[in-house]
Amino acid sequence: MRILTFSILLFVSTLSLSGQKTIEGILKAFNEESVPYIYVEEITNLAHYVLLDTRAPEEFAVSHLKGASWVGYAHFEASAVLKKVAEKDAPIVVYCSIGARSEEIGEKLVALGYTNVKNLYGGIFEWKNKGNAVFDPQGEETKKVHAFDKEWGKLLKKGKKVYSSEQ
Repeated sequence: MRILTFSILLFVSTLSLSGQKTIEGILKAFNEESVPYIYVEEITNLAHYVLLDTRAPEEFAVSHLKGASWVGYAHFEASAVLKKVAEKDAPIVVYCSIGARSEEIGEKLVALGYTNVKNLYGGIFEWKNKGNAVFDPQGEETKKVHAFDKEWGKLLKKGKKVYSSEQ
């Protein structure tokens, strides 16, 4: 049900994104802050975290944070996470484009018993906007970031905007 609700909100927000021109504005409108944020500046070493990418597979295929594992949003499978992350107190950071989809996946992880889940504020867009590296599927640094669509792409200020995994 929440996926349907998010999809409707995503469609409506795309139509009205011009009124919400900042990541902060969109997150205030859509997130409940049910999963605590972790800010880009707080992450000094990615290796200290289990990084879970909650975007679509084609977004992950363009680029992702170093060491991240794809868990998806629409096709999220709790069993896959339970196999990958056995320790319920492991420091987990979930992220998506800006932090909306990842909040919902973070809630699911908390419901599974994980106790140290954080949502990356601003997602991969904020990560890249702050000048941090992203990586392609071969582990090579890339400037490309999947920008979801032209409206959401306005929030990505640095890097090369990509709208399909073939670009």
